[in-house]
Amino acid sequence: MRYQFEDFVLDADRRELHRGSETVAIAPQAFDLLVFLIRNRERVASKDDLIAAIWGRRVVTDAALATRLNAARAAIDDSGDEQRLIKTLQRKGFRFVGAVKEIGGADDGPAALPATPAIPSDRPSIAVLPFENLSGDSDQDYFADGLVEDITTALSRFRALFVIARQSSFTYRGKVVDVRQVGRELGVRYVLEGSVRKSGTRLRITGQLIDAATAAHLWADRFDGALKDIFELQDSVTQQVIGAIAPELDRAEVGRASRRVTGNIDAVTAFYRGLPYVEFPTTAANNEAAMSHFRQAVALDPAFAPALGGIVSCLAWRRANKWPGDLAEDNAELSGLAERVRQLGTDDAFTLSVMGFNLFWMLLDYDAGFEMIEQAVRSNPNYARAYNFRGLLRTWNGEPDAAADFEQAMRLSPRDPFKYNAMMGLALAHHNAGRHAAAAEWADRSLRAFPPSFFVGMTQAILCYVGAGRLQDARSVMAECLRINPAWSRSNSLAPPWVRSPRLRSELMEAFVTAGLPD
Repeated sequence: MRYQFEDFVLDADRRELHRGSETVAIAPQAFDLLVFLIRNRERVASKDDLIAAIWGRRVVTDAALATRLNAARAAIDDSGDEQRLIKTLQRKGFRFVGAVKEIGGADDGPAALPATPAIPSDRPSIAVLPFENLSGDSDQDYFADGLVEDITTALSRFRALFVIARQSSFTYRGKVVDVRQVGRELGVRYVLEGSVRKSGTRLRITGQLIDAATAAHLWADRFDGALKDIFELQDSVTQQVIGAIAPELDRAEVGRASRRVTGNIDAVTAFYRGLPYVEFPTTAANNEAAMSHFRQAVALDPAFAPALGGIVSCLAWRRANKWPGDLAEDNAELSGLAERVRQLGTDDAFTLSVMGFNLFWMLLDYDAGFEMIEQAVRSNPNYARAYNFRGLLRTWNGEPDAAADFEQAMRLSPRDPFKYNAMMGLALAHHNAGRHAAAAEWADRSLRAFPPSFFVGMTQAILCYVGAGRLQDARSVMAECLRINPAWSRSNSLAPPWVRSPRLRSELMEAFVTAGLPD
């Protein structure tokens, strides 16, 4: 479908904006916003409408939305003062008010690329949905979520199972869901639902295992015990699930998967409290709150490896977002934490993978980082992030066969809010292998899902577009990069230090010049 207004023509199918005979540069999310407003021009679109359509309801700041709105206005020669085409209605939303003529066939709906369908596994497959908190206190939600995290991890240790990552399962939080739809969207045969009631020193866990194909309940049970026995209760839930869906597993496998790293319930509780803040911290304050909880957990139990991994996550988020901190001190702390993890001999996949990735990303220690990530994959073959991290290291190292890591990460976590990262990694992996059309297509998908100002991903998209000969797309993304970082130029441009491959570093620099990076 094409839309004509004033002297502009917007081609939604080809994702192009033209003014007369000229192609107008416009960033991908600004393009999506413009398409959404035009297609919904008969009504006022609220801020929530735009966030749902463009960002999939992820947490987005008002500044980020304003940035995309301003970019869309600039592309069609409008402004916030003039509001000739895009009108802001205070406290209501936004509306495209220009006269539009539709050219072409029937409208195909929103301008989003179709989601990659989940591919069912040939192994017994399961997703653990968020458990309901029955404690009568919403402040206890963190505890129910942490418990689900542990049950998911326990199940994922079984190599005979295919277990969906918590990051995908938790996208159904607070929603009334049809388990058959969940099964289709996640590609699983079984769904585990449940509830948690924590009262003083007592704990009750209920669980219901459901066949996602038929919605039939396979079993339901209740587990009561003292809070200090939380691990035994978790193991009881896990073994009931295993008995229902994979009874042929041998005792050695059950024993290996049931091992626990700590028995200190206070340390576990402190760790659970930190998890909601660190998964996708939107502010430096949230990140510091998570750091405080993780440090408390380590003080209570120095051998609690997941809390060590949590601290490293906070250090990485601080570095990535340029939040206040001392780089030298953070590097020194990371080195010390990595050594402690080695001494503990932990097999916790979260800790190993986040530690390994940041040994490379922050300290550029490729060998030590890769070794830890490999250990995480061996320890937990269902841990999606480990595959994503391994794929990134291999791709930045210039290896041409890393696509399988990203594909497995997305199979294990098909609705992961971080999926844009795996998509861009897959784009770069295809580029390394010379599959340039596929690289550009995955760059498209990533850019349509990425958060505001994902600068590193945008620069990698430029490389993929240039490789595929899509120079106009490369120039459009370059224009957005320069809007974010106006001081960027050839004189101060360097390939990121974590890109180890000399060929890839050279290709990046050449692509930047081709896309219009100024002198």
